[in-house]
Amino acid sequence: MKRAHEMILGIGTDLANIDRIAATLERFGDRFRNRVFTEGEQRKASRRKDEAGTYAKRWAAKEACSKALGTGLRMGIAWKDMSVCNLKTGQPQMQLTGWAKTRLDQMTPQGHVAHVHVSLTDDHPWAQAFVVIEARPEGLDPSPGP
Repeated sequence: MKRAHEMILGIGTDLANIDRIAATLERFGDRFRNRVFTEGEQRKASRRKDEAGTYAKRWAAKEACSKALGTGLRMGIAWKDMSVCNLKTGQPQMQLTGWAKTRLDQMTPQGHVAHVHVSLTDDHPWAQAFVVIEARPEGLDPSPGP
């Protein structure tokens, strides 16, 4: 019997300039926020001292995710179809809805479950995101072995 294996379906990275995002926020304000970021992302950023840095990391994550999906920001993917939330531990998580979720489902081989990993970092004036989309066989325990 052939054993199913984990596999990488896509990788994406992006680098965003925090000062550019700050200038965009100053110029377009809520119009920019509401077009690109979900309500949850906006709540998170509004609680942060470095609001522009928080938005820049999420901007980079959306760009990186669209690249990992193999589409970039075309083919119907909307900015809000990709969002970043955080676990209680602070670890960022990528959530996909709409066309981004449809694309993810299309990429995922039968008998596998897709996991979208995201890593965020910033060092003013730069914010960076790295996204890896992994497919694991259904029922595979994601915890490392002994």
